[in-house]
Amino acid sequence: MNKKHLVIIGIVGIAALFLATSIYAGTKVPDVVKMNNKAYSKHKKGIATFSHKKHVEEYKVGCGDCHHDANNKPLNNLKTGDNVQNCIECHKKPSERPKGKGAPKLNKKQKLEYHAEAIHYNCKGCHKKFNKKSGTKAAPTTCAKCHPKKKK
Repeated sequence: MNKKHLVIIGIVGIAALFLATSIYAGTKVPDVVKMNNKAYSKHKKGIATFSHKKHVEEYKVGCGDCHHDANNKPLNNLKTGDNVQNCIECHKKPSERPKGKGAPKLNKKQKLEYHAEAIHYNCKGCHKKFNKKSGTKAAPTTCAKCHPKKKK
């Protein structure tokens, strides 16, 4: 092998290394996700955090348990690094649905148009199932357990 071939092999090797690094960097999912969204500039409670790593590795939650398509079908074939839409892309109404006296009566589909309602429905529903199945109250289902006190 002559010197020219060695230089080409070296360049290709370095290019492959950079390509592999950029692919890995683009597919890394943060271990902890802060459930912050620009739709909540005046959020009254502290912003909840979600341990993606813990849910996947410890609790064995599959991608489709949280991520779904427009027809609410689980996206079970997701892989680390796949482009996943933020919930607000479909659940476009910021905040929670109107509540209290005089609030409109909404069906489930209408309620889930609200971003906070969709998040709460997804998380609390899963947590309640887990608690029932395990006979514990380990998974949080109340505001205070997920939303830290807001700093003043």
